Amino acid sequence: MRKALVAGNWKMNGTINDVKELTSKICQTEWNDVDIMLAPSFAHMHSVSEILSGTNVLLAGQDCSEFDQGAFTGETSADMLADLGCTHVIVGHSERRQFFGDDDLRVARKARKAQIKRLCPIVCVGETLEERDSGKTTEVIERQLCAVFEMIENKFVIAYEPVWAIGTGKSATPEMAQEVHENIRQYSAAHSHANGSDLRILYGGSVKPDNADELFSMPDIDGGLIGGASLDSESFLKICCSAAKLIN
Repeated sequence: MRKALVAGNWKMNGTINDVKELTSKICQTEWNDVDIMLAPSFAHMHSVSEILSGTNVLLAGQDCSEFDQGAFTGETSADMLADLGCTHVIVGHSERRQFFGDDDLRVARKARKAQIKRLCPIVCVGETLEERDSGKTTEVIERQLCAVFEMIENKFVIAYEPVWAIGTGKSATPEMAQEVHENIRQYSAAHSHANGSDLRILYGGSVKPDNADELFSMPDIDGGLIGGASLDSESFLKICCSAAKLIN
């Protein structure tokens, strides 16, 4: 049985006081039926890690380098994340692909580096609006997954995030999301080392308290990678409650 996972990706937001307050509010609730994960910026990672100490809330990096160390100004290594208590790291987020040149091969290398350093990669995949309208959703996602599956083993999470729904207020209908999640599970079972029935697949794309119940009621949606709504503790906790109630 797959346990629900809700991850808050805070992206490049907040001051140190903002994230301390947000983290503290989220940690006031003890979660047993759902795994809760926070992904702050690297600048805030240490402060968040200290607050999470002694709780069962997990810590994740927003990205990691494909390299161990060296003259890579501004990059963050998987070792650095592990040193700060991270158990997971997001790789291949649509914003990294769109704005920072993370192509399929680089995403695969980052996922492999994460696994080598004993971090679980959350591998993001998804199509643009143009690709969806052209009927290429499955083709695009399988191409993105294929590159990763050639390099990593069976400990990973997949997050489906339609690019057209990131930060736009638009969201795939539950039925649209379910169809893609089901295809991802089938493809992963056939082409990776993962057991498809055990693989956790998250939905990311303008998940909010008012659509979380419908999304999480779908059989192949195992939680969410939450962006904007994770910056508000009340909204994020409502989404977590939906996952705890509907998944497992």
